Amino acid sequence: MDALSVAAGDGRLTAAELDERVEAALTARTVGELAVLTADLPAEAGTRAKDLVRIEQQGGSAERGDGWVVPRHLVIESAWGDVTLDFTRAVIGHGTLHVDLDMQGGTLRLVTRPGVVVDTDSLALDYAKIKSRPSGPADAPVVLRVELAGRKSFGRIVAGPRRRRLFGGSREQG
Repeated sequence: MDALSVAAGDGRLTAAELDERVEAALTARTVGELAVLTADLPAEAGTRAKDLVRIEQQGGSAERGDGWVVPRHLVIESAWGDVTLDFTRAVIGHGTLHVDLDMQGGTLRLVTRPGVVVDTDSLALDYAKIKSRPSGPADAPVVLRVELAGRKSFGRIVAGPRRRRLFGGSREQG
C-alpha cells in the first residue's frame, strides 16, 4: 500500500484510483493479486530510462536486480557466463524492452512479475533450450513486453517468476 500512496502523492494515481486500489489491496488473497495493483503504474517521477545499455562478459555473471531502470534497448554479448534480469522490482518507464542477444553457453534468466511478458519468437537457437512460465493471471495488463532477438548457442533461457519454496520464502528460478 506504500507504493500506491507514493504513486498518488507523485500524481501517478488520482484519488479515486487510489481508493479503488487500496480497497482491492485489503481484499487481496495472493501476492499476484497485489502485484497487479501496481504493475501498470508509470515509473517514479525523475527516473529516466537510458535508450541503450550493454552487458558484455566472458566467463562471469551479470545481474540487474532491485530498482534497476529498464532501458529501451539492451545488448547482451556473453560467452560462458550467466546473465540475470530481475524485473520484480525494476523501474519500468515504457512498454517495450528490445534485447539483442549474442550468447554462447550459460543461462539467461528473466525473473518476471505479473504484467511482464517475454517474447522469444525472433530468437535463433543452437543447442539451447527455452523454459518459460507465466508470471501471473492471463488477464493481467501488460506493463512490459521483453522482445528477445539474436542468437543463443548452448545453454538455456529461463523466463518466469521466482519459484516459491515448499516452506515459505522464494528461491531463484532455474
